[in-house]
Amino acid sequence: MLDKVLLTGRPGVGKTTVVRRTVAAGLVLAGGFVTEEVRRAGRRVGFRVTDLFTGREGTLAHAERKGRPRVGKYGVDLASFEAIGVAALHEALSRPGCIVIDEIGKMELCSSAFQSAVVEAFESGHPILATIPRHSHPLLDRLRSGDDVTVIEVTTGNRDALPAELVRRLGGRQ
Repeated sequence: MLDKVLLTGRPGVGKTTVVRRTVAAGLVLAGGFVTEEVRRAGRRVGFRVTDLFTGREGTLAHAERKGRPRVGKYGVDLASFEAIGVAALHEALSRPGCIVIDEIGKMELCSSAFQSAVVEAFESGHPILATIPRHSHPLLDRLRSGDDVTVIEVTTGNRDALPAELVRRLGGRQ
């Protein structure tokens, strides 16, 4: 059984950057996704989800999206997120390598299909690199307590060295 690493830390510390740099540094990637802010005129207006294997992109949430579910001022686009992010997880399960999940957060957890895919990924035997917020949630608490899970706090002091360490831990190219 290979490692599962959960990166946590304060918002904006660089968790997604660590994930992207780890993939670029030689992580053997089965697939997965990253989420990033969408900005307009310097203001955050939403979040985008990108499939790391195919490059497909979609909306995770947007301030202008009406309806439910909502997280703060953002309407979560479950259909788009599931078509990109959840599909990326299912596709990654069929390939060897590390599964990347950035992030297992409030918006993503609005999707029961996502929650099921995360559990399936963690039970699959694949190495996992995921980012999580600090807050408590039943699924997050369950993941943190796994015997094969390491939780690493990303800080300004360790974020530059983490990608090389994570490639070693989770499986670099041969």
